[in-house]
Amino acid sequence: MEPNDLTYQVIGCAMEVHKVLGGGFQEVIYQRCLAIELEKAGILYAREVEQDIFYKEINVGSRRADFIIDGKLVVELKALLMLENVHIAQAKNYLTAYQLETGLLINFGGQSLDYKRIYV
Repeated sequence: MEPNDLTYQVIGCAMEVHKVLGGGFQEVIYQRCLAIELEKAGILYAREVEQDIFYKEINVGSRRADFIIDGKLVVELKALLMLENVHIAQAKNYLTAYQLETGLLINFGGQSLDYKRIYV
């Protein structure tokens, strides 16, 4: 499946979670619920995938993306009142670290679901 098709499907799953829960929960609650919806939709995913971060070929630590969808799409979740540029930068850094071209930044914290498609 192409990344654009995946983003569309993942956004639909996220909308279902937000429709049922609304805002106000911790990020981990939305992460668990989104995993349920992804499974129901038959979407392949991995949760909390750890990735080493290198600086000049030296391992300086690791980060975890909330989801890697079908090995093609990074999904980072937030539960904030509003997204800021720093969150978009974080999502872009994940794309670089995981060597993927497409990502989604999804915020469950507002009255409406907010999402941004991220590209490198």
